[in-house]
Amino acid sequence: MRFLLLSPELFLAEGGIARILRLYLKALCELAGPEGRVDSLVLNDRPGRDPRLPLYSADNLREQIGCQRGKLRFLLQAIRLGRRNDKLICGHLHLLPVARLAGWFNPRLEYYLVAHGIDVWRPYSPAERWALRGAHRILCVSEFTRRQLLRFCPELPPAALVVVPNTLDPLLSPATTAPAAAVRGSGPRILTVGRLASTDTYKGYDTLIEALPLVRRVHPDATLRIVGGGDDEPRLRRLAQQQGVTGAVTFTGRIDDAALRAEYAACDLFALPSRKEGFGLVFLEAMIHGKPCLGARAGAVPEVITESVGALADYGNIPEIAAAVTDLVQHPRDPAAIRARADSFAFPAFQRHLAAVLLAP
Repeated sequence: MRFLLLSPELFLAEGGIARILRLYLKALCELAGPEGRVDSLVLNDRPGRDPRLPLYSADNLREQIGCQRGKLRFLLQAIRLGRRNDKLICGHLHLLPVARLAGWFNPRLEYYLVAHGIDVWRPYSPAERWALRGAHRILCVSEFTRRQLLRFCPELPPAALVVVPNTLDPLLSPATTAPAAAVRGSGPRILTVGRLASTDTYKGYDTLIEALPLVRRVHPDATLRIVGGGDDEPRLRRLAQQQGVTGAVTFTGRIDDAALRAEYAACDLFALPSRKEGFGLVFLEAMIHGKPCLGARAGAVPEVITESVGALADYGNIPEIAAAVTDLVQHPRDPAAIRARADSFAFPAFQRHLAAVLLAP
């Protein structure tokens, strides 16, 4: 089998899409086998091979091309590589018209789309609709995302849209890398992780800050640790000051993987009451450490967080968020059950889902 993976980014950034597409690359290399081949074409990454590439590939990865945001080069390389491959996996809707164009030069080429979340929860351009109609299959990370695609493009055959849930990076699990020791406080420690961007205010970091005074009425020593950086951090710091919880909120900025694992290991619960999560990889990252999770009753989050591993609250409902945090502190979930839930999304299960779609006759 010969696969071509098109990605917006693989190693240039650490966003959720780049992280999951690295795992697609790893899975494709394993599915292709020693007699197959895999080519990888990345729009935004720099030319050359990233030092981390061997962790996510194998000897059957023939070409890894970074186009450094060169759209014409990306298009021409996609056409060239598409001519010699059997299946093209497109890692983002914005790139899908390129996939369909590549199919013109190789009528045997089947192309697939990975639909992540908010990237497909919207009306589509004429070029995107044209490309969607030609896709052999659309791999949706959640049932919610599948329904949104059918909502905005009802002419798609429902059978062409299949759910392939996201997975955890097996290289980053606590079993393979021991986290560094972390200092614990005396009160419940709430952790949230993500990019603090002014364009991503739907993530709900502000609602956690606003809920903290209510939590501290019950648990006076409760603290909130916000991991990540971005241009929205000054606003969130001002909000913490306005809420009178400056000393209880810590902004760590961006941290490396080892430090992040230490944060997960040291927290009492993880919270991200976001309105637009297409899946929510960070919930799984917390779950593999046995930590209960709080999410919003929105998007695909209810497909990940069950009552046995955490709690849900309506997005933006400050009293309900505070009550959910308090409930998770006072009624801890079983860490073994939480880890078992995370295991159901482990890489072997992801690979089986992917094989069932890509290798089906």
